[in-house]
Amino acid sequence: MTRTSREAAPEAAAGLNHGTSGDPADPAVLFLHGFMGRADDWRRTVSKLDGRFFCVAVDLPGHGASTGLPPSRYTMEGAALGVLDLLDEARVRRATLVGYSMGGRLALYLALRHPDRCAGLFLESASPGLDDAVERAARRAADEMKAVRLEGGEFGEFLRDWYSQPLFAPLARDGELLRRTLERRRENDPNELAKSLRGMGTGSQPALWEELPSLRVPVLAVSGELDEKFVGISHRMKALYPGMRTAVVPGVGHNVHAEATETYLSLLEDFLTTS
Repeated sequence: MTRTSREAAPEAAAGLNHGTSGDPADPAVLFLHGFMGRADDWRRTVSKLDGRFFCVAVDLPGHGASTGLPPSRYTMEGAALGVLDLLDEARVRRATLVGYSMGGRLALYLALRHPDRCAGLFLESASPGLDDAVERAARRAADEMKAVRLEGGEFGEFLRDWYSQPLFAPLARDGELLRRTLERRRENDPNELAKSLRGMGTGSQPALWEELPSLRVPVLAVSGELDEKFVGISHRMKALYPGMRTAVVPGVGHNVHAEATETYLSLLEDFLTTS
């Protein structure tokens, strides 16, 4: 059942928990969270778009309430098929895909492998994967070690170590933001997160770099100024697909939508209304 309301209402379709907000007759926007996130991460963003867009926010496999799924769902293609089934149930033919980090990688995958379902791409701190086989293997090994830790009952310690990475240093400077982030992440099942990490980690997904020139939709790649790795990735993507625009948000790192919410919302609104 599709509900329309000011706040996203939890639903289940194709095994993926999700929420919708707005009128299904309006342009559709699909929100895809990052690793350890969930559909509720987009609540403030969705409320900002209320009345103009039909918003769908999903718990990706292994996250939130999207748990206990068939093993094939915990892969990039399996997650993509689950999302497409969800859109079919909501009678959404094409949607603008808004993805953060892991969700951005999935958004790129959907746009390239299922282009008829994508109206545009708004990417935040996202990459097309790793194009070096040795680097992919090393990343898979590192992710396997993290997955074992998640399954070993060390979730609190894992979270502290995860957000101690240089990638998240700008976020960690705000003690209250870090506290709220850790609190939300603890709502996930660590064993389910381990499945996601093994199947949807950067080392497990197919590299999409060579496919980027085939994109045919508007794309904006957003990154934080202090996240130099992903600033570089966004520029490299643009070189392969000149139709892509990039935006670097000053003074923030990997998690732009949490660290600079108003700037992020302004970029998103502009993209949705002008692309």
